[in-house]
Amino acid sequence: MKTRAVSPALKVQARIRPVTKISISEAIAQQIMDLIANGDLKPGQRLPSERELCKDFGAGRSSLREALRCLSIMGVLNARVGEGTSVALDGEKFLGKIVEWRLITEKHDIENLLEVRIAIEGIAAAKAASFAGEQEMARIDALIGRMKEAVDDAKRFAALDLEFHVTLAKASGNALLFDLVSMIRGQLARGLSKVLHVPDALPLSLKEHIAIVEAIRRGNPKAAEKAMQAHLSDALRRYEDAMEKQLPARRSAPRGGKSR
Repeated sequence: MKTRAVSPALKVQARIRPVTKISISEAIAQQIMDLIANGDLKPGQRLPSERELCKDFGAGRSSLREALRCLSIMGVLNARVGEGTSVALDGEKFLGKIVEWRLITEKHDIENLLEVRIAIEGIAAAKAASFAGEQEMARIDALIGRMKEAVDDAKRFAALDLEFHVTLAKASGNALLFDLVSMIRGQLARGLSKVLHVPDALPLSLKEHIAIVEAIRRGNPKAAEKAMQAHLSDALRRYEDAMEKQLPARRSAPRGGKSR
């Protein structure tokens, strides 16, 4: 006797539980996220109808629509008139919004972000050494040339520095690395400006960038990773030195209020 195949929609509905939390829309959204994470809902797959979802969740249509709308804004779901709602084919928009929002709303120390960059961009440099072609190398070389011209202009050098790292991440061929480096770079702009005002920081930074490029040109992933990590570790040290020098000035600055 043949076993009757169960449709994907019925599998999803079988895993849905009636929601009982105070924030019903949030509970629905969390369940949908769990279904996607577990693989019960796959990229491109359509969700059951609103009527079926309301019944399975034990929730009203307004709560369901609020949850679906929030997940659509985040990029988790795609909702089209006449076509229903389906899971997004990729999570690029979702990942970008989540990471960007976290970076905006949480106070991250520059030191923490630089430590993350040491790990991420070391891999990006190694990948670039393996996969960068003539076009990518031409772009990187052009940036190095512009950085040489801006070695006496901290503001311009900082902009080129950030562009260099994003261009290199793109040359890695790893879209996720590129997204992460792009998102972190904006948060580092204010910290980088402090680093580049340390005496001799610009020529030292330029020398470190050139070492990274030479390792990539040789097609040596380990050397490229080591050069990138050394550069970012030195940038972190220069930032810490710059902040340390500011501490005496902050401590001696007059405070408001009555003196005791």
